[in-house]
Amino acid sequence: MQNISFVNLLITLIPLVFVWYYYKKWTKDSSEIIISTIRMLIQLLAIGYLLIFIFESKNIFLGLFIICFMIIVSSFIAIRNTIDKSLRHYLHILISILISGVINLFIVILVLNLEYAYEPRYIIPLAGMIFANTMNALSLAIERFEKEIQRGLEFEQAREISFKACMIPQINSLLAVGLVSLPGMMTGQILSGVNPLIAVRYQIMIMTMILSSAGISAIIYFILKKKFTY
Repeated sequence: MQNISFVNLLITLIPLVFVWYYYKKWTKDSSEIIISTIRMLIQLLAIGYLLIFIFESKNIFLGLFIICFMIIVSSFIAIRNTIDKSLRHYLHILISILISGVINLFIVILVLNLEYAYEPRYIIPLAGMIFANTMNALSLAIERFEKEIQRGLEFEQAREISFKACMIPQINSLLAVGLVSLPGMMTGQILSGVNPLIAVRYQIMIMTMILSSAGISAIIYFILKKKFTY
């Protein structure tokens, strides 16, 4: 693959400055985009060096620690924009992300038919995809659910609307793939020289995983919500 210099990488910040200006002007928040961009840069550089160490060590306990860390952090991020920030609500989110993520990660391991069950070069990046997608879908579901409850809807009505809303990005992705977009994993593999037909198989695995992880996390969340809150 073509190497990208850090100087050239700075060019990508040019349109971001434009977005930041209008974000500051229209939302009166001048720091959120700057802070999130700086965090992104630091976090990605740090994880780049960490992944080199993880891939070389192949220590399963370190891998489990990384996965647990992903689950805990994604749960904190998911609860960030919710109204209910209680410990019980956080546990509902964490359990939903944990069960959904572990189910899909286990299926991925079976599909890949790896020589060893724990291959960090595969497991860690795929776990990141699963938990990030689950976090985003669950955030959408919870935010919409709380708004619908505030509007006075019953639990079942709010759940129906929220579940459908959180699935829209995932379903849109399935409908658009190959027609509007070439998703990240597929594009990355093609750029690195992998046969497009092999890349397509990986992308099918990812797309089904993304849809199911989003759906399962929301289902578990609403089951817990119904049982312990309503």
